[in-house]
Amino acid sequence: MKHHLSPRSFVSLGFLLSATVLTGAPTTKGIIEAGKEGMPADAVQLVGPEGHMLIPENDKVKNQWVFEDGVLTASPKWDSLVTPENYRDFRLHVEFNVNDRKDAKSAEENGNSGIYIQQRYEVQILNSHGVSEKDYKPSYAGSLYKLKKPDKLVSRPAGEWQSYDIVFRAARFEGGEKTENARITVVHNGEVIHDDYEIPRKTGAGKPEGPEPGPIKFQGHHNPVKFRNVWIQKLDLE
Repeated sequence: MKHHLSPRSFVSLGFLLSATVLTGAPTTKGIIEAGKEGMPADAVQLVGPEGHMLIPENDKVKNQWVFEDGVLTASPKWDSLVTPENYRDFRLHVEFNVNDRKDAKSAEENGNSGIYIQQRYEVQILNSHGVSEKDYKPSYAGSLYKLKKPDKLVSRPAGEWQSYDIVFRAARFEGGEKTENARITVVHNGEVIHDDYEIPRKTGAGKPEGPEPGPIKFQGHHNPVKFRNVWIQKLDLE
């Protein structure tokens, strides 16, 4: 079985069609429809049954991610994968399964990964099931890393498959100055946890904000977090 598929391979398999959707509204609301989780015809399958399209973020670091039986497992070390294409506005569907690390010395060592939008803004992945609302930190699962906690706590136990559906509208710039903040809606396991939230800055170790689009980064963070059925659809949120 061929595990790493190039964009050309996906075209031949019929996964890659047109990838632009016109919505006519500068918002991330109203794009994710409850109960309709199938991949749109114009989306690109990033991780699918036959392989994945993701590439190493740093080609000087050994890639230790493993693909098998439709599942891409994160590196046990510190290396990440990114999309081969850059994105501005988009909808992203990710299914993931966190591990339970018994030897973790802190919460952030347990089931840690993340989705870095444009390599700038991280939606955290972590083993956070069962954490009370009062103890929940903005670095736990579903958070915009160290910026905002999720509006609802809906994490499932380690070993169970979960999903993020993300709609993102990139920050706008004119003459090198930011004129509009980025906006994001995130649905976690069918529940809205960020509702068209205005992102004021980059998060954590993210790259600085700028007018150029960027790839989506899937973080390798010393935990064998699993991914399957990942797809992305370009949008035009003007």
